[in-house]
Amino acid sequence: MIRIVLVDDQELFRGGVRVVLDAQPDMEVCGEAANGLEALNVIEATRPDVILLDMRMPVMDGVETVRALFGPEGPEVPPKVIVLTTFALDAAAATAIRAGASGFLLKDSTPAFLTAAIRAVDTGSAVIAPDELDQLFSADVAAAPIPAKAPVPLEFRSLTTRERAIFDLAARGLSNAEIAAREFVSESTVKSHISAVLGKLSLRDRVQLVVYAHDNKLLDGAV
Repeated sequence: MIRIVLVDDQELFRGGVRVVLDAQPDMEVCGEAANGLEALNVIEATRPDVILLDMRMPVMDGVETVRALFGPEGPEVPPKVIVLTTFALDAAAATAIRAGASGFLLKDSTPAFLTAAIRAVDTGSAVIAPDELDQLFSADVAAAPIPAKAPVPLEFRSLTTRERAIFDLAARGLSNAEIAAREFVSESTVKSHISAVLGKLSLRDRVQLVVYAHDNKLLDGAV
């Protein structure tokens, strides 16, 4: 079962989402909260797998909550976080993704899209395509500007040729199966390379890999 905590200041919205999720055979809503401060207590008590987190709430908003979860005082293994927003180019959502969230969903997403996104995040996949991420980060006014020709980070230069190829494909949003087909290797080999890449670059997951590639302009032909 995928254990989920709902965090939103609108009780009616939480109730509707809960009905959808509890109807899934592999999902269970194990807690709810109306703001980030309540959420931190609920998360500590229930140890969920995934958090659905609204961006705009009283007391403690979504960005502050993500920073608390992924900061030095947060849990040793933070849950996966999907932030919820009412419009696509939301600077707060971009900031939350930089801070550790696994992606964002519009609050008017269909039940099928919502449940698919939760399953994807639970298995370590992103729920935002690289081109969407690029558009989202263009609205992130809080982010430091990236130089037009940012130098390639030293740790990236430590990747092998095969690891760089897999990094590039993963950063462009390809699945393990798609990467395996492109590189003529098995999916287990792709997983091993992805794990090695994340370790060398000190990245938490594939979402942060996409952020890293975007911030360092590594999809623009840098080597």
